[in-house]
Amino acid sequence: MSFNIADAAGGAGKPIIKAFTALITSNTLEIKFYWAGKGTTAIPTRGIYGPLVSAISVTPDFEPPQATDHGIKKSHIAIMIWTLSAFLILLILSVAIFWGKRLQGHSSVYRDLEGLDLQTGSFTLRQIKAATRNFDAANKIGEGGFGSVYKGMLSDGTIIAVKQLSSRSKQGSREFVNEIGMISALQHPNLVKLYGCCTEGNQLLLVYEYMENNCLSRALFGKDLESRMKLNWATRRKICLGIARGLAYLHEESRLKIVHRDIKASNVLLDGDRNAKISDFGLAKLNEDDRSHISTRVAGTIGYMAPEYAMRGYLTDKADVYSFGVVALEIVSGKSNTNYRPKEEFVYLLDWACVLQEQGTLLELVDPELGSNYSEEEAMIMLNVALLCTNASPTLRPSMSKVVSLLEGHAPLRPLLSSLSFSANGFSSNGVRRNFWQNPSQSQTMSLDELATQSSGHTLVQEEW
Repeated sequence: MSFNIADAAGGAGKPIIKAFTALITSNTLEIKFYWAGKGTTAIPTRGIYGPLVSAISVTPDFEPPQATDHGIKKSHIAIMIWTLSAFLILLILSVAIFWGKRLQGHSSVYRDLEGLDLQTGSFTLRQIKAATRNFDAANKIGEGGFGSVYKGMLSDGTIIAVKQLSSRSKQGSREFVNEIGMISALQHPNLVKLYGCCTEGNQLLLVYEYMENNCLSRALFGKDLESRMKLNWATRRKICLGIARGLAYLHEESRLKIVHRDIKASNVLLDGDRNAKISDFGLAKLNEDDRSHISTRVAGTIGYMAPEYAMRGYLTDKADVYSFGVVALEIVSGKSNTNYRPKEEFVYLLDWACVLQEQGTLLELVDPELGSNYSEEEAMIMLNVALLCTNASPTLRPSMSKVVSLLEGHAPLRPLLSSLSFSANGFSSNGVRRNFWQNPSQSQTMSLDELATQSSGHTLVQEEW
């Protein structure tokens, strides 16, 4: 018997029940599945994957004779065999559909990569496996939101860092393509260099230059003394300037204007000479003037995100400026913004810095490990620049090119405008910032713009940086 399943069901994806009358001989009913030579035996690239037989039932239209024990056993065995067969068929189809979709997802990544004008090389999976000794656990040097990072050596002796996309990654294939496209077009001494990528098989891999001294986070706040570095004042200042120059390039100098969105100590790597290089562009977004600044997906790290971005999704390059200010405080103090609490009432290092700035005792923040071996003048400049960058109002934060000039001493640093208020009721810029991080749910009910509108009768002087 032959019929059109879609016509009989009245449309694709709709169930249909068919009844057949079968003549039973020798007390046995056989049900067989076979391909009639129609349709396709391959997994379709799109559309509905069907039809499927989901259940079979047998209803006798006669009074069956009294079965013997032997007959009962045979019928039970037959039912079990056919039930198992039907289950296996469904299982095979499900696995085929799953892998079909997975391969389709990977093929979309490959299509996206082919559409990019990449300025990097490509590597085979065999090369990567040879370089990392088949991703030996002994060569694993890090773990991030993207996946694991392995150290490796190419056949020509070049040492590399391989970032492997994890199947559990919070980022995924779209960010993988995004990162390749971003970094391949960027060349700067303070950005991690991308050598190439590998998209062979089901692997998605990025190949970077290897950073001998790992990340700034480990150097500053490593869990054990061995992982921490003795960073003198000159090195800290060089690292801070390096980060600033890298961000200035991203924001203002590159052909693509880019907002990184996740500047933090763990995303700043250090090479053999302890030069700072910004890494992890998986969250980066193009800063295009003709597109909305409102981000539909806020991405970053709590403690480093600017208030206007964390509360309202308002994304500009000033969000990176804020994050840089937090990292600059960490570099000077040697303390983590999110883990260090000098007193119970302070949630972040930044809170404590604001209080010390108001008291005129900012130098208390300088890392005790430095002793007196640092320039007080340079330390005051770095600390004041950091607080200027973390101003609650984005318009009062300087551009990164201005930050570079301030740190280099090419531009005078005006006193921080700590006395400026959003209202006559005493909502200071620092106060709004501390209130946001200590009471995020409360702060979300009143935006910075709304606080600004309460400034009736009070003049707010702003300087455009």
